[in-house]
Amino acid sequence: MTDPIADMLTRIRNAISANHSRVDIPGSKLKLEVARILKEEGYINNFVTKGEKPKYVIRIFLRYDAKGTSSITHLSRVSRPGRRVYVGSKDIPNVLGGYGVNIISTSRGLMSGKTARQENVGGEILANVY
Repeated sequence: MTDPIADMLTRIRNAISANHSRVDIPGSKLKLEVARILKEEGYINNFVTKGEKPKYVIRIFLRYDAKGTSSITHLSRVSRPGRRVYVGSKDIPNVLGGYGVNIISTSRGLMSGKTARQENVGGEILANVY
């Protein structure tokens, strides 16, 4: 697999389209950080790790409202292995006019675009979520 982050996002998209309550993803430190950001921003209910290292699984519990619609309506990969997208702290774009979140890999770790703007650090835009 050449792009594990794209695989993670695709698994989440597929689980949402099938109305699953949870999805299992092969674990890594980077994917754990992406799940942490999704939980902090309120797009998923929770996540836990199952199994022992080095082979473990991240179980993500998806969030739905009372009508059954997911809190994630769009989940896309921005920076890919074939085309990396880097931005400075002043150039971090707003997602959906500020209603969405971009996940940015910075020198201080993974963080949301809003946090990166506040801490005045730029980096690679991994994904957009709204």
